[in-house]
Amino acid sequence: MNITKPIAIVDGVRTPFAKAFGALGRVPAVELGRIAVSDSIRRCGLTPDAIDEVIIGNVAGPADSTNIARVIALKSGIPDDRIAHTVNRNCASGMESILQACNRIARGDAVTVVAGGAESMSQIPMLFSQETTEIWMRLARAKTISQRLRVLASMRPRHFKPIVGIELGLTDPVSGLNMGETAEVLAKEFAISRSDQDAFALTSHQKASAARERCFLSGEIVGVPFGHESSFDKDDGPRAGQTTEQLARLRPLFEKSGTVTAGNSCPLTDGAAAVVLSDPDKLDRFSRPPLGYVTAATVAGCDPRRMGLGPVYATAKLLRQTGWTLNEFDLIEINEAFAAQVIACERAMKSHSFAEKELSQSTPVGSLPMDRTNIHGGAIALGHPVGTTGTRLVLTLLRSLREAGKQKGLATLCVGGGQGVAIAVETKM
Repeated sequence: MNITKPIAIVDGVRTPFAKAFGALGRVPAVELGRIAVSDSIRRCGLTPDAIDEVIIGNVAGPADSTNIARVIALKSGIPDDRIAHTVNRNCASGMESILQACNRIARGDAVTVVAGGAESMSQIPMLFSQETTEIWMRLARAKTISQRLRVLASMRPRHFKPIVGIELGLTDPVSGLNMGETAEVLAKEFAISRSDQDAFALTSHQKASAARERCFLSGEIVGVPFGHESSFDKDDGPRAGQTTEQLARLRPLFEKSGTVTAGNSCPLTDGAAAVVLSDPDKLDRFSRPPLGYVTAATVAGCDPRRMGLGPVYATAKLLRQTGWTLNEFDLIEINEAFAAQVIACERAMKSHSFAEKELSQSTPVGSLPMDRTNIHGGAIALGHPVGTTGTRLVLTLLRSLREAGKQKGLATLCVGGGQGVAIAVETKM
């Protein structure tokens, strides 16, 4: 994806991330998105009528808000003559919204765009089989009591067993593997031990807990109100007291003899995030400099069975496109779908054989500098609301660069179905 000119990200915000079926379980994705969009506009010192367009990433697709971006825009007070659309690139939907906003601004179709993601994994519905659906349709069409009784008499216990929508959505229909099973594939391929994965997970919790303790994370969070007197305003995933012993006691989730557990995987999560993007030539409307600029981006495909390697393919493509090296990035954010997946990316990036066989290049992508990667923790601790995470990665990365006085960063993530996305940002132009 060619970024024809740097596009400014003025500011942004996210809701707290909450484990699914917990603190935010009753808050619809529309409301989470409205809170993030409204506050991102406010933080930029704008009014809703200054926004030309809204683009929101979402994966689950609420049945009552199929174009969720339009509903969020209108509920945020953005005038109804402004356009809005929803994008779905699975786990990268929150990045796809940013990339489409960049293209809209670069083409001159808009000056100011709000991009983001919103996801309530708690509210992904239960489903029923086609056979059960047909029975309910016959019941609805029955005109007499006797006809209704005959339809009801045809029902069997199997017709009352729901299909868990969230499990279905996390299973790739091409490879037949769910996302955890793809992590097991990588754990075997790259000989990643259970202890390696648990150690990585522990570090994620330690870094996220430290960032929360010193209030770094609160700088990007707006609370979700509950009534007039209380709100939910902190991520509930990071565990300050997490230990190696606790992680070691957890059983494998996806294979009986596997190594991927609930402890070294990201949890199902609810949350939303939004950023305001602007034409860099029209920043005089704002009282302070933008957080930074999107300067390059790529999307790459890979084998769905090895979808976790998406960041390797996308980053390699970005480096070829720009002529940069991995070492030029001051900070890196990579989504922690699974500890095994990130470790596999690290090992693949520095592998000569992987570069030759998979990337058709003579030199490795580079060494992923773990001391400069996910310095405030990642999705294993913070959570991964699938349509939102891409936006959160970019927002957190820019804020981290600003705080550290650094300039160039890389945000990348794997995508269910076998893709990867990489975005380069810079704090100064």
